[in-house]
Amino acid sequence: MEALRIMIDEHQSLAAILHAIRMMLRDIGSGTLQPDMGLLRAMVHYLDAYPEKRHHPKEDQFIFALLRQRTAEGAEALDRLEAEHARGNDRIKALEAAVQRYADGTPGGFEGFVAAFEAFAAFYREHMMREEREILPLVHKHFTAEDWAIANAGFAGSPDPMGGTQPPAAPEDFARIFSRLVAAAPAPIGLGAGPYKEV
Repeated sequence: MEALRIMIDEHQSLAAILHAIRMMLRDIGSGTLQPDMGLLRAMVHYLDAYPEKRHHPKEDQFIFALLRQRTAEGAEALDRLEAEHARGNDRIKALEAAVQRYADGTPGGFEGFVAAFEAFAAFYREHMMREEREILPLVHKHFTAEDWAIANAGFAGSPDPMGGTQPPAAPEDFARIFSRLVAAAPAPIGLGAGPYKEV
């Protein structure tokens, strides 16, 4: 069941990162934290490069596809979740456009970015809850030993570079991005040190 442990751990990691970004935006909005556009862009990049480009494909290939081979149970939920995965690029493009408008100084740019981020975060909250409530019990019920071996190998082969259960991995320097987030995020999420400075 290592695959499910990694999957849930990655969900928890993403939830923590989304919460940290929300706290940063709250403090930027109140004027207690100066915006760090480089960090905000880096975080949007991470949300694309790992959850969308790596985590979702692992779920599709090593959880959903294997489950479909074993049972028709949960087919409607799988259809919905896979369709949501397929629209990931649209969610990222909306977030990228919003952070760019904010960086460009467009009137209402900050509010627009906050709204885009909140929509993104709300989607992920519901999406991850559906996976864990509706799909994981079926995986426990129907997976064979062979299925577990395939899923475990697939999930272990692409660890979350932001932390999760595994050490940071190349080629993306997500460890440094995470350090920036922790440095800039207000307590208790981060150190509350303000914008990250390159050294």
